[in-house]
Amino acid sequence: MTTIREILQGKEGKVSIHSWLHNKRSSGGIAFLSVSDGSGFIQTTVRKDRLGEKVFEEIERLPFQSVIEIVGEVKKDQRAPGGYEIIADKITIENKAEEDYPIGKKFHGPDFLLDQRHFWLRDKKMQTVLRIKAEILKFAREWFDKNGYTEFQSPIFTAAACEGGATLFPVKYFDRKVFLTQSWQLYAEAAIASLGKIYTVAPSFRAEKSRTRRHLTEYWHMEVEEPWCDLEGIMKTEEELISYICQKIVEKHSEELKFLGREPKDLLKVKPPFPRVTYDESIEILQKEKVKIKWGDDITWENDKLLSDKFDRPFFLSHFPKGIKAFYHKPDPKNSKVTLSVDLMGPEGYGELTGGGQRIHDLEELLKRMKEEKMNVKDYQWYIDLRKYGTVPHSGFGLGLERFVAWICKLEHIRDAIAFPRFINRVYP
Repeated sequence: MTTIREILQGKEGKVSIHSWLHNKRSSGGIAFLSVSDGSGFIQTTVRKDRLGEKVFEEIERLPFQSVIEIVGEVKKDQRAPGGYEIIADKITIENKAEEDYPIGKKFHGPDFLLDQRHFWLRDKKMQTVLRIKAEILKFAREWFDKNGYTEFQSPIFTAAACEGGATLFPVKYFDRKVFLTQSWQLYAEAAIASLGKIYTVAPSFRAEKSRTRRHLTEYWHMEVEEPWCDLEGIMKTEEELISYICQKIVEKHSEELKFLGREPKDLLKVKPPFPRVTYDESIEILQKEKVKIKWGDDITWENDKLLSDKFDRPFFLSHFPKGIKAFYHKPDPKNSKVTLSVDLMGPEGYGELTGGGQRIHDLEELLKRMKEEKMNVKDYQWYIDLRKYGTVPHSGFGLGLERFVAWICKLEHIRDAIAFPRFINRVYP
């Protein structure tokens, strides 16, 4: 058997493929089938005088999503989607679908398509996005391997909060309550003394009661932690990693990007150094835009969007006040009111893509911050102990994969960046 991907990459001659029937149209004694095998879509031309009247009529009546084997000749044809088509010599029906396929050739609202997500995954746009997502992860791991990082996994169940207690999902764990992780970070800070530079790709959970185009309650998190690394160092890591991914995606998948509405040239601009804006500067920008915000306020996702609309490539937003960042962010030695923290913002209104910064590595400074936040020290004793034995300056960040995919693919809603999205009001299917 040949895959459609192999054909679209230039394989010609006699082929045999397994496929799902996605669409068809006919005129006279010719039918054009749009089929997919999971590796891509291709057009198949079926002629009555070639297959016989009985087979041709059976194909004309065949319901969408039926499974067929096609044997035929591949021909180059610039008029065909993908530049190739199969001229069918033989078609075998392997599984005839039922007539009432839920997704028809008409407009369907988002709720309906979310209910039918198990079928909507077969849509060409969804297939393309999910394939790009897989390639992003491949290129990220490629960069990590080239630059000496080790992949490390940490627990999904955790006894204490990393980001904030209000956004934790509680779980009954035998005779006690634990939580689904918000981030691997605290465990990663332990692992750097074992493995050095590390990264992970894992699910994270946030019980945020948000109904926006940018929020999921369950998402995939690419996180990095580095020893002997300050704020400038981790920003350099982000620049190089994000730039590498963007250049490789353009190199390998320009046609898919164009199909999704993303001009490849947009991503070719993503090269270090990225523009930098401090929190103080962002407040001034927003105030000039008549936004009601004062120093010390958190920057909401609406304001994130307003800021990122002003850029055509990712930019850093740094030095947030202590009051709006987690306890582990190191206060800036030059200004104790702000932290050595940084978010990477997506351009074109996509907002925050990553969050991170330099961690507190001094024991007394960490205890002081925990006291200021009125935290229970006993819940974090093992984390505190890390500052007693071999502590070093270290930094890290987390990238929300679906937000990153949404920006790369120019998607209007984050739901289209994940196979089965989870929102405050949806856990089905």
